[in-house]
Amino acid sequence: MDARGIAFGWLTLAAAGMVAGCQSSPAPQDMARTSLGTAPADLQLMCATAAAVPSGVDSSRILPTSSSQLDATNYRVDLDAAGSKFTCVIDSSGSVKSIGPATAAATPAAPVEAG
Repeated sequence: MDARGIAFGWLTLAAAGMVAGCQSSPAPQDMARTSLGTAPADLQLMCATAAAVPSGVDSSRILPTSSSQLDATNYRVDLDAAGSKFTCVIDSSGSVKSIGPATAAATPAAPVEAG
């Protein structure tokens, strides 16, 4: 390959890099964490704290992995308790409605008393 071929190759790579670098960020409404369909962070953390007792895992080792809004006032939060999966249903006022091990269909468990 001669010098012109090498130079053309480098210019092609540089142009491709500039085009890729000029892509704009998605609009805020298209970003994953800004969706109104997810549970607010404070409710996710309340679920993580509430999962400590049934999971037998310290709450600092329980992490919310996803959440979704079920209806106007209730949210579902999926949790990872040191490798064990749990599901929590919590309302917008912070009252835990149910918490328990996640099932294959990932349906919320029967209610337990929070407190």
